Amino acid sequence: MTEMIKTNNAPEEITQKDVTKAYIRWHFANEIPHAFDRYLAPSLLYAMMPNLRKLYKDDEELKAAYKRQLLFFNTQLTWGGGVITGLMSSMEQARAQQVYNKEEITMTDDLMYNTKAGLMGALAGIGDAIDSGTVQYIFIAIAVPWAQQGSAMGALFPLIGFGLYQLLVGLFFAKQAFKMGRNATSLMADSSIKKVIEFLSVLGLYMMGILAGNYIKLTSSLAFKISGKEFIIQELLDKILPGIIPLVTVMGVYFFYKKHGLNVMKAMLWLTGILAVLAAIGIL
Repeated sequence: MTEMIKTNNAPEEITQKDVTKAYIRWHFANEIPHAFDRYLAPSLLYAMMPNLRKLYKDDEELKAAYKRQLLFFNTQLTWGGGVITGLMSSMEQARAQQVYNKEEITMTDDLMYNTKAGLMGALAGIGDAIDSGTVQYIFIAIAVPWAQQGSAMGALFPLIGFGLYQLLVGLFFAKQAFKMGRNATSLMADSSIKKVIEFLSVLGLYMMGILAGNYIKLTSSLAFKISGKEFIIQELLDKILPGIIPLVTVMGVYFFYKKHGLNVMKAMLWLTGILAVLAAIGIL
């Protein structure tokens, strides 16, 4: 009878399918239960609940696991959420085995939370820079011509394309982190990941340059005559430095943000005022 009880309480194995389910639950519940005191911890717990139920058959151990995953947590959706969802599944599985085998608990509450706390900020920084700061604008840049033509794809393509990208990237990181276990922290140091990050950064800058050059329409109306010959400044600029006025405008906004912070409304007011003055005196 004792052996039967022990077998029934044995933790079930967490599979890649379980990790996929956990990440999908995290992905779609990410901001729904956002709480001031715990931030995104309810979303992480919701993602982990099916796995925790498979691992802990004892009610008290299950309650403790729920509390452990409900501590303050905040990170980016895919890079942070993907890695940490997979990593927590791996670490909880190791702890459940230690509890069941009555071994020394090396996978302590502090270790698991400190792991999350150490990763969530760093991974959020990478994820925000790559996904929100680069990749989403690539999808938008691709769709701009369709939007200008009045096609619904101009609005739908960034929404669907970027959403699908985030889902696939998050699933990849969750599965890789689960396989690597506590070594998942080295995932970001992998040379292939670094190359992808560098490639996306360069591509993002390239796409921003294309957008600035093609969709910021600023020209100079300044013209003057010398010895009866008319010189039109814009024609001269187009021959020497085409697109220089849009570039100067973009760089001016960039340096404004760098000096005064990301105050969009203030930047728009200053830019509107400067352009209005330049137009009034005939330079633009």
